[in-house]
Amino acid sequence: MRRICLALPTNRPCDATISAVHEEAVYAAGHFDVEVHLLILDSSEESAAARHERVVRGLPATPGVVAHHVREAEQRDFLRRVIDRAGLDKPELMLELMLPAGVSYGACTNRAFLIAAALGCESVHRRDSDSRYQVADGIPVFPVQHELMSLGRRAAEAAGAVSETALDARHQDKTVSMVGGSFVGEMSVDIEEMYRIDPGLYYEVVGLWAPFHWSAERKREFADDSFRGAGSEAFTRDRSTLTLVDPMRVDMCNIAFHGVHEEVPLMPATDTIGSDYFLIHLVHDATLPGVLHNRNIVNYYTGERRTDPGFMAYQLRFAKFFLSMLYLNSVYAAMEHAGEALLDDRGRVRVAAIVELLRQSARLDDAENVQRLDALDRAYRGLGGRYARFAESLAGQRERLLDEARRDIEDFALLTETWSAMIRASRATDLHRLQRQPG
Repeated sequence: MRRICLALPTNRPCDATISAVHEEAVYAAGHFDVEVHLLILDSSEESAAARHERVVRGLPATPGVVAHHVREAEQRDFLRRVIDRAGLDKPELMLELMLPAGVSYGACTNRAFLIAAALGCESVHRRDSDSRYQVADGIPVFPVQHELMSLGRRAAEAAGAVSETALDARHQDKTVSMVGGSFVGEMSVDIEEMYRIDPGLYYEVVGLWAPFHWSAERKREFADDSFRGAGSEAFTRDRSTLTLVDPMRVDMCNIAFHGVHEEVPLMPATDTIGSDYFLIHLVHDATLPGVLHNRNIVNYYTGERRTDPGFMAYQLRFAKFFLSMLYLNSVYAAMEHAGEALLDDRGRVRVAAIVELLRQSARLDDAENVQRLDALDRAYRGLGGRYARFAESLAGQRERLLDEARRDIEDFALLTETWSAMIRASRATDLHRLQRQPG
């Protein structure tokens, strides 16, 4: 029986989501020959974390489902032991990259990858705390159905489990490394209000994601396709395609990885949306087969994002995302150009090649990022109100943000270089040591 990790990182109250994801774990154990490790990685404040712990303790015992509620103290202890076992240089820096003080979408998922290895899981299936499942005929629509039908199988074998195949025959002996869907509901980035205030400025801002050399028309088309997922399409019947999955068609709230997550981590940048999307690009560009399905998850905004402090924090993460793209767009372009050459003769990622691309990008001139900040300043001042107030705040942080963007990609290269050692160490490290200590 294979083990899988169904992971839910959270830093907010999400009792209902924990129960819902547990239902998905029960579904997986009941319909497939798997042992499901439900992993709640909890960085919430104390009262919410205590409530989550009670929710997990109260989950009904189910054969084939093992629930783990892991607070930050236990995560930190586990990571220290992994880093020590791996014998890494700069252990305190490595611990900071894995468990930073700020919000990091990449780092929280990297912790799930390491803990999954410690639990003996061969795949990681990630969900988000600000999302929920669609319901069809009164039954939740669980993405794990498609994930377990195809993930980890040879593409030739997985072809029988999908609705259609759009994969060149030369890839049929490779392993399906990713299965993913998208989301419906609210945009994945909280910028709908910006569009309502001034569509022109909206397109200017969202276009900052694209490579600078693209034409205005191409950037506008790109903006139209950004952050909207599958729109409002309601689930009626299953559709799935075996293919090289377009990164724009999947979301990290609805994703599962096999193998590749143990070869390359995610970018550990703090306060930066999109820092967890690197593997989606790598799987596509390295010509690793994947499955795209339509069991889309429902995205919604928590109340905190509607507050003024929540707005300011989120817009900073949005701005840092644009600055990260100077470096990531360069790496993505290089990976796409390299294609299958990113894989060795066993179909595994050539990690050294990825490290080199990351380090090369870190040497780029940041003049484009200066222009991005100038464009954000103009646009946000033009939007007025709290957007103008954010522009004032951003103006005082320019040099720090430029430096952080470069350092983030350098840190990512360092973490990638040491990742295989951390995975090996994790496999030999007990997650639950703190829980078994006397007293």
